Amino acid sequence: MGKRISAYFQSVPQRVIVLRALKLGDLLCAVPAFRALRMAWPQTEILLLGLPWSQTFVHRYREYIDGFRAFPGYPGLPEREPDIAGIPTFLRDMQTERFDLAIQLHGSGSLVNSLIVLLGARRSAGFYLPGDYCPDADLFCPWPARGREVQRLLRLVEFLGLPTQGSHLDFPLRAEDFCTLEALEGAEQLRPGEYVCLHPGASVAERRWPVEWFAAIGAALARQGLRLVLTGSAGEAELTAAVARMVDVPVLDLAGRTDLGSLAALLSRTRLLVCNDTGISHLADALEVPSIVLSTGANPERWAPADRCLHPVFTPTETVRLNDVMAQAAKLIDEPAP
Repeated sequence: MGKRISAYFQSVPQRVIVLRALKLGDLLCAVPAFRALRMAWPQTEILLLGLPWSQTFVHRYREYIDGFRAFPGYPGLPEREPDIAGIPTFLRDMQTERFDLAIQLHGSGSLVNSLIVLLGARRSAGFYLPGDYCPDADLFCPWPARGREVQRLLRLVEFLGLPTQGSHLDFPLRAEDFCTLEALEGAEQLRPGEYVCLHPGASVAERRWPVEWFAAIGAALARQGLRLVLTGSAGEAELTAAVARMVDVPVLDLAGRTDLGSLAALLSRTRLLVCNDTGISHLADALEVPSIVLSTGANPERWAPADRCLHPVFTPTETVRLNDVMAQAAKLIDEPAP
């Protein structure tokens, strides 16, 4: 155990709450940090304070995370509309739990560092922006201005004096994930390595590349004998339907029909994923599935997968042509699967 954090506890903290109330890709990027906390504190009860959907994420990662508390939102945070009336009760309940340590793993801390103190833990740790409120100079690390998100979060682990356990992502697959997938109409006909997945959606519309690109890439791959599978949330069904109309081959549209586990099972058997810079790209990274990421984000270096050979990223800062993307797709499907 590191010198910094051990100085505040007789042995190790017994109960730890970690704030990261964000979406799928953000939580996948935090997996190496959770893995490091678990390896450092194998007997500690570690809980995630997250958005309601992420309870399923906690069930998936029981090896690292023991429990879940629902975050009611907070003024200024965009991920969910804050439950203003419920925030006082939430804070009272958190303070009643008397956590040994509250970790702010949400981001730079500019909006949430005051909140992390209000949780009432014996000690708090996390990130802060120089010049902003820093709850504890010994346990709060300056927010890294550069680097991949995974490495930024691991910086706090190192700052607290704990050993990291690698920066790779991982995603545990279960037999029931494949059973759920194969129960979907049409999915039972899919053969491993004989289909490609197209994911034209993203939570923010500005991060979506044109559906015409996805259709053109899909049509080109279909001409090579690969089945086309469209993925997305229920709210992205119009996007997948638009792609399906543009290609001149049959497709399997699974938008809104998969849960996290069956989506991961689907990806684990695909020949290639083509997607926007969104959560599914991190899932492909965790599963070591070849993917092409079409990024429109302001900081692709922060969110792009580490392995650019397995996961090439195209950004609008480059002179990108559709033919370049299709050539890269052809190269990936010709290479042996990892």
